[in-house]
Amino acid sequence: MWTLARRTWLSSGKLIVSQVSFAQLFVSESIATLREVALSPLDLAPVVPAARAGDDVVVLVHGFCATAGVFRPLRARLERETGARIATFTHAPGVRIRRIAHNLARLVERIPRGTRITIVGHSLGGVVARWYVQEMAGHARVARTISLASPFRGVDVPPFFVGADLHPRSSLLRRIRERASETLVPHTSIVAAEDRLVPGVATACLGAGDVVVLPGRGHNALLFDDEVAGLVIDRIDRLRTAVPLRL
Repeated sequence: MWTLARRTWLSSGKLIVSQVSFAQLFVSESIATLREVALSPLDLAPVVPAARAGDDVVVLVHGFCATAGVFRPLRARLERETGARIATFTHAPGVRIRRIAHNLARLVERIPRGTRITIVGHSLGGVVARWYVQEMAGHARVARTISLASPFRGVDVPPFFVGADLHPRSSLLRRIRERASETLVPHTSIVAAEDRLVPGVATACLGAGDVVVLPGRGHNALLFDDEVAGLVIDRIDRLRTAVPLRL
């Protein structure tokens, strides 16, 4: 059986060697894609939780050609294990990052003040989260951001429509990276070691905050991964003792 061995150096100098068969990767990504398709008709309208001061609120931002429905499994686990309130919205395919960020801003404005807000973004959703926090005063409301396989250093896509924001030469991505450490909102970059859409650890890292590399995972599989859910739960738990409420 053909296998893929990948050696990945982290910023800490630690070397991760992952080995996964092409067949395993293909199957896991295919199953994740089918789950995405099945969940796509759900949560097309914004979901705003009945939160109040003191609550943890998680805002989930999906990626390209998906809907907020893809977060249903993660949403259920977060609600069950943390008691956090969940907010979502769906954006249309091809919409530019700034426009999606404005939609995110409108959603956050509907969340009561005095809550602890964590934004979790998959793929371009993670880029949207950091643009909102760094460039649209989102830092005043948001306690933490988490990205799942987000292309902070760009991917090889045609530089048209949203592709212009996600291309390696994107000025938007460059500005996010350059200003990442200036904004005092902590970030966690979760990276799929076998990602074919956002390849390489450096590509999926913000350049500030902590980085978690998950071996044997592909791009879409992160949406439904138990370890990913556990990492998000851990970061929410940390906020309860470390971060004051945003008033």
